[in-house]
Amino acid sequence: MAKRNTPQRRHDILARLNEQGEVTVDELTKLFATSEVTIRKDLAALEKNGLLLRRYGGAVSIPHELLSDLAQAPSPYKQAIARAASSRIREHARVIIDSGSTTAALIPELENKAGLVVMTNSLHIANALRELEHEPVLLMTGGTWDPHSESFQGQVAEQVLRSYDFDQLFIGADGLDLERGTTTFNELLGLSRVMAEVAREVIVMAEGDKVGRRIPNLELPWSNIHTLVTDGRFPDEARHQLEQRGITVICVAVDK
Repeated sequence: MAKRNTPQRRHDILARLNEQGEVTVDELTKLFATSEVTIRKDLAALEKNGLLLRRYGGAVSIPHELLSDLAQAPSPYKQAIARAASSRIREHARVIIDSGSTTAALIPELENKAGLVVMTNSLHIANALRELEHEPVLLMTGGTWDPHSESFQGQVAEQVLRSYDFDQLFIGADGLDLERGTTTFNELLGLSRVMAEVAREVIVMAEGDKVGRRIPNLELPWSNIHTLVTDGRFPDEARHQLEQRGITVICVAVDK
C-alpha cells in the first residue's frame, strides 16, 4: 500500500479499527509500509485524543460506555491562529512554546517542519511533540511544577532558558490590554519574561475576543512583543493602535 501522510494514515487506522475492533502494530506496519515506531506514535496520538485504547502489541476500539469522555478539539479560532503562527516558523528553527491551550494547538502544525529544536515548560506540549512522526529535538525547562498553569516555573527554569538562545517564542495571553500589553491570571510572571529575553522574535497567539479583559497581572509589555497572531474578531481600531507601536498584527479568517 502506498505511504500516506500522517493525518490520512491515522484516519485509515481508525477506519480499520472500526471494521475489525482490534488492530496490531505488526499488521499496520506492513499495511502502511512504515516503521513500528511510527505506528506506535500514531496509536499513542489517537489514544490521547480518546479515539482508541492501546493494548500490548496493538489497539482496540473504545467501549461505548467510555465514548462520552472524549476530549474536545481546539476551537476553530485556535486552530486558525495556530496555522498562521506555524507559517512563520522556518525549518531548523529554535523555538520556545509556552504552556497554554492556544499554543498547544500549534503542535500538529509542526509535523512537516524539519530539524526543529523546541523548548517548552509544559508536559502536555512535550508529550504532543513526542507524538509527531518527525519529532523535533525536545528541550525541557525543568523547575518547580505549578498546578495552576500546569507548567514548570521558577528560578531553575529561568536559568535553563538563559543557557540558550532562540529564534522565536510562541506565547498565549489571558487578556490583551491595548495600553500595557498581554495580561494573565497567573501571578508567576518571571519565566514568561525570561522567555521573551532569550528569543529574537516574540509571537503572541491570542483570540480576538481577549481585547479589553480586565486582568490585573501584566505579563509582557508591548515593547517586548514583535507579532500578534489573532482572529477576525480583533477590532480594526485596536489593530491600527498596535501597528502604530511597530507590532505586526496578523488577523486570520476563521471557518466556523
